[in-house]
Amino acid sequence: MNVKFFYPYWGSEYLPIEIFCEKVKSEGYDGVEMGLPSDKTKKEDILKALEIHELELIGQHYETVEPDFEKHKKIFVHNLEKLADSPSLFINSQTGKDYFTFDQNKALIDIANQVTVNTNKKILHETHRGKFSFAAHITKKFLEEISNLRLTLDISHWCNVSESLLEDQEATVNLAIKRTDHIHSRVGYAQGPQIPDPRAPEWQSTIDIHLNWWDKVIERKRKAGTTKFTITTEFGPDPYLLLMPFTRQPITSQWEINIHMMHLLKSRYNPSKQEKNEL
Repeated sequence: MNVKFFYPYWGSEYLPIEIFCEKVKSEGYDGVEMGLPSDKTKKEDILKALEIHELELIGQHYETVEPDFEKHKKIFVHNLEKLADSPSLFINSQTGKDYFTFDQNKALIDIANQVTVNTNKKILHETHRGKFSFAAHITKKFLEEISNLRLTLDISHWCNVSESLLEDQEATVNLAIKRTDHIHSRVGYAQGPQIPDPRAPEWQSTIDIHLNWWDKVIERKRKAGTTKFTITTEFGPDPYLLLMPFTRQPITSQWEINIHMMHLLKSRYNPSKQEKNEL
């Protein structure tokens, strides 16, 4: 199985898209994960830059935040259809709201399923704070009642929400792993969605727990005969990335720690490919 690695545009919006794509390609990534603008010219510029640098696209939906449910539904459909009309591999969606009812959030998942039927564009739903999937015990009911619900596993959020490394929710984590088709490889902990720096030895035990979860996803896919899997190394910028008091300077580089995660996971899941890249 070939595991492909994607870099998030989140945190690099200050870069011209051409320079961003050039940097991502030079580091050995296979593609980028990002949203697309409504402006036709800007969208075409992004798609052209991706094509020039031979980078694949994962469409990212995050922008539907309207609190009124009826308005939310309309905006949600529009945003998904906008992303579906692009050469993306699939759409990763931050869906719903944590304060919507189960039935309301289920209606949004049903809408996403219908967009998939209409456009043939697969839509995954990211485990994320503030969304229907904000916590393991809440997501469990959705997974049990919606048989075709597929996830982007960003388990860092669940660690933060539960103030734990989910030691007492193993069955729910295993259920989520069975339904995972994409990974965001950010490392969370009991008091936050992102450890300060995955290169620091004091965080190794926390990283090992996340690696064990990701290993299970990869192993299931390999046993199922999956030929391609995707991981986005999504350590984020401020406020996920901690800043020094008073100076507000970042304590580390978002770019560097994402590159570190890519090499760590590439050597773990694509060892022969990693060796080839380093020659």
